[in-house]
Amino acid sequence: MNANKLTSRIMIAMVLGIIVGWGINTHAPSPAAIKEIASYFSLVNDMFLRLIKMIIAPLVFSTVVSGIANMGDSKSVGRVGAKALLWFVAVSVLSLFLGCFLANLFHPGTGLGMTLPDAGASTNLATKSLTFSGFMLNMIPKSAFEAFATNQILQILIFSIFFGLAIASIPRKSAIPIIQFTDSLVHIMIKITDFVMQFAPVGVFAAMSAAITTNGLAVLATYGKLISSFYVGLGILFVLLMLVGWFSLGRRLFTLIGMLRGVTLLAFSTASSEAAYPKTMEQLEKFGASNKITSFVLPLGYSFNLVGSMMYQSFAVIFIAQAYGIHMPISQQLTMLAVLMISSKGIAGVARASLVVVAAVLPMFNLPEAGLLLIMAIDQFLDMGRTAINVVGNGIATAVVAKWEGELGNGTDENAQDIPAVDEFDPSYAVEAARA
Repeated sequence: MNANKLTSRIMIAMVLGIIVGWGINTHAPSPAAIKEIASYFSLVNDMFLRLIKMIIAPLVFSTVVSGIANMGDSKSVGRVGAKALLWFVAVSVLSLFLGCFLANLFHPGTGLGMTLPDAGASTNLATKSLTFSGFMLNMIPKSAFEAFATNQILQILIFSIFFGLAIASIPRKSAIPIIQFTDSLVHIMIKITDFVMQFAPVGVFAAMSAAITTNGLAVLATYGKLISSFYVGLGILFVLLMLVGWFSLGRRLFTLIGMLRGVTLLAFSTASSEAAYPKTMEQLEKFGASNKITSFVLPLGYSFNLVGSMMYQSFAVIFIAQAYGIHMPISQQLTMLAVLMISSKGIAGVARASLVVVAAVLPMFNLPEAGLLLIMAIDQFLDMGRTAINVVGNGIATAVVAKWEGELGNGTDENAQDIPAVDEFDPSYAVEAARA
């Protein structure tokens, strides 16, 4: 589907979803009816997200293996990984400090004017394995099949790296069949992505309708200070990412942002980074980032470079402390940032991951876990914004690393359809063909 047409259809679907959701929330005969109608919208949205999740594991595996096999040696993999992690750590620290600073500046939790949840109330969120040792252990899959079955992107990435390095280390003649297979699989999976994306406007409409039907628009007024200050923070974070990215990409950064507008809107409206993953990869390749860089850095970013979520976590912890009138000295806030920096990496890919991280960190600083109940009602609206920034952050990170590695070409027009014919096996053919 033409990228501009898809973006337009998603925007129309999002507006229609808001209108329909508001109408149902306003005119439904009872809360029970609202809940039932919203469940039908949620069903449609969940079906769309399952279609997306269906292709994530084979797409990550095929692109990572193909990219590493064509890098040629383990030194290249290590060099690219080190540069990517350097970027990820730097922007993660920036995001955490920004969330902390803005929460202290705006005081969104002060003077809420509403009854606070009992400090002993349960949020029913699982918070295990959020320690550094838990993260390190969780990186390694107990079974490759289990990692694929549960869409654990970091575990799939680890397995794919070993698989790709093994291919690169054996004689080329023996490796050609499997390289041909993985390159062809990339082509096939991106084509499946194109089929799935035909349903994106339907999924967006259902997601927005469910959110507004359940919560209504009035909830936005009740939490106006929290929502507005958080989105101001996301805007500042976006500008900072643009400034840092500009030093490497120059004016081409604006071209990249323009090419990512459709997938960013998709991520925003569905509050799902996974929904945007396949199209983000495709747009980065059209921008000119080589497949071997994109296929390695982008999935790595889904565990280590969720900048919007990082900002949200520090923002949310301080918001809860303010709501309950608990003072957190600067030293304690700095310790909290260090804990979030580690614990957040071990939970990527889990449903409502940011809430789970916050729930795990609150007791460490004697803050009531029940404070999460204050934001769970509007978390969908906050999640939409942070997910969109996550996608932008990973797109910029991948393009910057490609630039550092000298693997950023001029790219092609995002609507180009022509594919050159080839007569014999070429490891890059499948990726080029996938752009059609």
